[in-house]
Amino acid sequence: MKKLLTAVSAAALLVAAQPAFADGERFVFVSHAPDSDSWWNVIKNSLEVAGKQMGVTVEYRNPPTGDLADMARIVEQAAASNPNGIIVTIADYNVLSGPISAAVGQGIPVITVNSGTIGQSKKLGALLHVGQPEYDAGKAAGERAKAEGVTKFACVNHYITNPASVERCQGYADGVGVPLGNQMIDSGMDPAEVKNKVAAYLTANPDTNGIITLGPNAADPTISALNDMGKAGQIHFATFDLDGEISKAIKDGTIDFAIDQQPFLQGYLPVVFLTNYARYGVIPPNSVNSGPGFITKANIEQVEAQAGTYR
Repeated sequence: MKKLLTAVSAAALLVAAQPAFADGERFVFVSHAPDSDSWWNVIKNSLEVAGKQMGVTVEYRNPPTGDLADMARIVEQAAASNPNGIIVTIADYNVLSGPISAAVGQGIPVITVNSGTIGQSKKLGALLHVGQPEYDAGKAAGERAKAEGVTKFACVNHYITNPASVERCQGYADGVGVPLGNQMIDSGMDPAEVKNKVAAYLTANPDTNGIITLGPNAADPTISALNDMGKAGQIHFATFDLDGEISKAIKDGTIDFAIDQQPFLQGYLPVVFLTNYARYGVIPPNSVNSGPGFITKANIEQVEAQAGTYR
């Protein structure tokens, strides 16, 4: 009987020692991405993984066309639903600072991700920022391209209304060491239009020896344009982010390197951080740089199988 009582007492102490938290925390992730941007599938997957692991609900919301005014309204709607936390991109500080600051003022914990800077995140009152410093990433890519011989380039910008995309082009230009002028192509997102604009630019500027694209929406049609023009492998080609076509192009030598901002971490870590903050009041004191890293022929085999899901 004594042993039984001892066992029961030990079990009771163990239960009492378990941390107490409210079930069913709900977080809202608001991105600026249009429905057509497949790059965000990795982040959507990371939200699902984190939600299951932490036992929470994560809602992904976005403006279907990428309209930033629409995104601002979505942030306001998310705050009105009183979630346990909001995760949001700072696609345009001027457009989004009002609704994000209002959410913070309402007492909702906010973590910013992807677009924007650590400084902007702090001004908004967010807990921290998880993302890639876009200008710094572009400059690192430009410096690498310059070392590999690039002197004249085109930056294919498929989302020119997003200031972060311009920061990538500006950083690349500064890394190469030339002013950013008309070599930034406002390509739009329609694949046929992107392909035609890239081909037209290269035809009009035959001395271009470098191309930088800002994601799969621009990279995939650019690969097609270079193939059709017989220039694949002849022009130094770098891109941000990764998908199946980019992986293939790295392997066959069409693309020299991809800049990896590890989007999985941009979705996964904020959910983990906010869950622990909601349950225990703990949060890292510093922001997290998820990139840049570089994917080349040397390491593409390690990440290719995970493209579109975890990488």
